[in-house]
Amino acid sequence: MTDLINGPDWKPKKPKIKPPPLSCDTHAHLYGPFARFPIDPDKGDGPDTSFEQYRAMLEVLGIERAVLVQARDYGGIDQTTVDAIERSEGRIRGVTAMPRDSLENHLNFLVEKNFCGIRLSSFSPGAVRLDQLELMAPLMEELGWAILIHLTDIEEIIELAPRIKKLSANILFDHLARVRNHNTLDSAEFQTLLSLLRDTDHCWAKICSWYRLSESGAPYDDMAPYAEALIAARPDRLVWGTNWPHPNSYVPIPNDGELLNQFMGWAGDVKTRQQILVNNPARLFGFETPT
Repeated sequence: MTDLINGPDWKPKKPKIKPPPLSCDTHAHLYGPFARFPIDPDKGDGPDTSFEQYRAMLEVLGIERAVLVQARDYGGIDQTTVDAIERSEGRIRGVTAMPRDSLENHLNFLVEKNFCGIRLSSFSPGAVRLDQLELMAPLMEELGWAILIHLTDIEEIIELAPRIKKLSANILFDHLARVRNHNTLDSAEFQTLLSLLRDTDHCWAKICSWYRLSESGAPYDDMAPYAEALIAARPDRLVWGTNWPHPNSYVPIPNDGELLNQFMGWAGDVKTRQQILVNNPARLFGFETPT
């Protein structure tokens, strides 16, 4: 395999602004430890991490909840994610990645283990593709699960939007829908994303991985206008994620505390931070809603 296995910055910085209680990281992966959960080398190779390391990072950041997205490397039932959920005392939920027939065969198990969504991708090798969208949507709506949409490029959203508008299951675009600086704020593709958020109540976006999308590099100032435009348009339909442990990255790995600081600045005020970090993920992924 040619995967890059950079791994995270093992010394996350404590954020300058403490996140509100019950804040949620809605996008992370677990890949190990390989001694316990070996990976088929034909499917992927890491990086080798552990639940304890991920939990330690969250503790430094002040993040109490998480949603783990199944790494493509494991396929089928991802035992690393299942193990983390079982050990999390209700603070972690999972997103699976399997076709409809496999999903139905494992559904009772996944529901019991606090899975809350499925991921469709045009990007990852071997992933369940976007042609499964209409097939998955009725079951996802019945379960109250979210459908994560993992695009290769935001240009895909233009042809995808009419299909999504016909659905009512919750649709969540991963990684800022893969917008990049060359798309521009006024581009048809970014305006389509904004329109889906403004004009529907079942479309969501994830503020995550902007360090990989930036064309200027650290401190990623070219990504600020996109995040801020989304926050201005529909703060009640946004969530945030770390993308820990930053797998397959072709750019230098940032510090997770510094990334959180950047998001907190974009969000701007206590109410918006509370909404994006706590209330929205609780609603979308089925955590107990704060009172």
